[in-house]
Amino acid sequence: MIRFANIEYFWFLLLAVVFFVLYLLFNSWKKTASKNYASTKQLDGISPNSSEIKPVFKFILLLTGLVFIVIALVDPQIGSKLEKVKREGIDLMLVLDVSNSMMAEDIKPNRLVRSKMAISNLIDKLEGDRIGIIVFAGNAYKQLPLTTDYSAAKLFLSAVDTKIVPSQGTAIGEAIDMSVESFDEQEHNKAIIIITDGENHEDDAVESAKKAYEQGIKVFTIGMGLPDGAPIPIYNDYGGRTGFKKDKEGKTVVTKLDEDMLRQIAAAGNGAYARANNGSSGLSKIFNEINSIQKKEIESKQFTDYEHRFQIYIIAALIILLVELLIGKRKSKWAGKVDLFGKMEKK
Repeated sequence: MIRFANIEYFWFLLLAVVFFVLYLLFNSWKKTASKNYASTKQLDGISPNSSEIKPVFKFILLLTGLVFIVIALVDPQIGSKLEKVKREGIDLMLVLDVSNSMMAEDIKPNRLVRSKMAISNLIDKLEGDRIGIIVFAGNAYKQLPLTTDYSAAKLFLSAVDTKIVPSQGTAIGEAIDMSVESFDEQEHNKAIIIITDGENHEDDAVESAKKAYEQGIKVFTIGMGLPDGAPIPIYNDYGGRTGFKKDKEGKTVVTKLDEDMLRQIAAAGNGAYARANNGSSGLSKIFNEINSIQKKEIESKQFTDYEHRFQIYIIAALIILLVELLIGKRKSKWAGKVDLFGKMEKK
């Protein structure tokens, strides 16, 4: 397994792009200036041994050396020892609504962003629990299977938006059913946390929650939104707001939090319901309920020893830069005696 110790240094790769653009602009300016100064024949006479290829090759070497130095700064590490680690925890499936109604801004900055913040905060508090992520709108999709890799969970969470699911709607029941199927058969205590605005239009979510509890899985719900509701904003491809969603009669659609539905789902799943607002995500109440579930021993495999690999890239960069220093900008003596077709120049 590979990991990067200082992933933020990848931003320095933008320097390579900047240098490449500047080099192209400089070459273009140089050629234009040379043509204004003298003809091609005159320039060849002034500097007969100048090479057009060597400066380009030297620049490519410098750019490659820079890339290797950046990779060395990032410090790639390879996991060398895989061990079985035993810990106590529960299996927790996080179910996130990504329908367009989650873009409503009654909770700032909007329902979806606040939901992702709540999940991220929950992940920070977990110790030893396995977590998975399922997203849903018109259909449900597994985003992340059960894992104890919390960094991976946050990475997958950051990629979640309303475009990740092609069909719109709010299929809470299907998401619950998929969560139940995603748990393995091991004897761990299990729970599902659903984060949504509760506007279920697709299936019988209450019945799905009841079936989940019959299999020993508790279902918790967090309502994202306010009872008064808010319009659903529409954005263009550049992220600019172009208006609000309207119905067939041209009236602005207002999406409201359906608390009754979410309370019924939580009750059927023997869990608890909490409502988020602009001051709280409702997470603390749910987290306390989750902590009350008895934790059992979980066995997982993880890399415990990582070996640094930055030395390889440092050495490669030094070799490349040394080669660049040894290459001159002028043609070598033998190069002038050979034409492009491999024939020796007549003496």
